[in-house]
Amino acid sequence: MKRTKVAVVQLCSTEDIHRNLREASDLTAAAAQDGATFIALPENTGYLVTGTERDAGEPLESSRIVAHFGALAAELNVALLLGSFHRAGPSTTKAYNTSVLFDRTGAVVTTYDKVHLFDIDVPGTVTFRESDAIAAGDTPVVTDVDGMRLGLSICYDLRFPEYYRRLVDAGAEVLAVPAAFTAQTGKAHWEVLLRARAIENQCFVLAPDQWGIHGGKRHSHGDSMIIDPWGQVIARVSDGIGYATAWLDPAHLARVRRDLPCGSHRRF
Repeated sequence: MKRTKVAVVQLCSTEDIHRNLREASDLTAAAAQDGATFIALPENTGYLVTGTERDAGEPLESSRIVAHFGALAAELNVALLLGSFHRAGPSTTKAYNTSVLFDRTGAVVTTYDKVHLFDIDVPGTVTFRESDAIAAGDTPVVTDVDGMRLGLSICYDLRFPEYYRRLVDAGAEVLAVPAAFTAQTGKAHWEVLLRARAIENQCFVLAPDQWGIHGGKRHSHGDSMIIDPWGQVIARVSDGIGYATAWLDPAHLARVRRDLPCGSHRRF
């Protein structure tokens, strides 16, 4: 891993694709101007369903959202994580919720299909069935990009620590958690879960989140953040759209893993 300045971008995406792309592009460009060379965008960046209609998705190769952010990465000379878009799936009724990672040339490095789907019913709080419209992925993804070993996840994956252990076993140094975390659950669980994943895996965590009222019943928590391997929040965007930057220092990562070598103490 090399010392890298990274950024997380916080958005309030809606069903207006043109507006979403414009706002995401403006904030990505601002983060790049601020010196970030790796920039992470949240889940559902280009299009966030707020009504009852389903998003059948687009093929990766012909997606206007994917093409837009690939071109933006090349234009800004940054590595860029599109937190997710709906990729055409196994049927006309279900898509995949897919992260796309671009290198500095705008080429697709890898993709990741969200494994854990958000099917919950908390009476009086939040009801959501992601599996009605989304097909689950089945493969953890870790890859090299811009001098770091990056493990990919999306939103609800955050609640499954065994998934992140697999990413670390594959060499992850940085964990990406793009999300559209609900306002109701986010107040109680978002930060504590992110910090736990950083601490127990001794990794940097990049968590770009959606924020605010998107339309219909969709309301996201926000509070996008960057966390170090000791579990300290080193940058955040609390409310509103915006971005935050921080340096990821490999010496700090190595020091934490050396001084508290819990990875080598695992029994199971």
